[in-house]
Amino acid sequence: MDEFVCLTLLAEPDESEAAFRSRLTAFWTHMLRTRPDEYEQVYAEAKEYEETGGLVSKQYMIRPAVADVLAGELTAKGMAFAEIDLDDTYSKAEASSSEWFQIPHD
Repeated sequence: MDEFVCLTLLAEPDESEAAFRSRLTAFWTHMLRTRPDEYEQVYAEAKEYEETGGLVSKQYMIRPAVADVLAGELTAKGMAFAEIDLDDTYSKAEASSSEWFQIPHD
């Protein structure tokens, strides 16, 4: 069975959605180029930006096995993220709902 956990990335205080979007693009491009196998474990991206703790945020569905690698890469790149709860899992159906955009890995 495919299971996923939620990764929530957080903007800096007072960072605009546009600026945060640019940093996210740079981070995911870095992952695609330097860690393609791990990048393939990122299954879906929330369609909408949200607010978490007063900060702009964006959520991703990832395979639990890649959580530690992503946490290390995010930390190294100065990207803030909420604690990843490995016990709070989601099915493929939940990660494929209309609220999520599936990331193509072809």
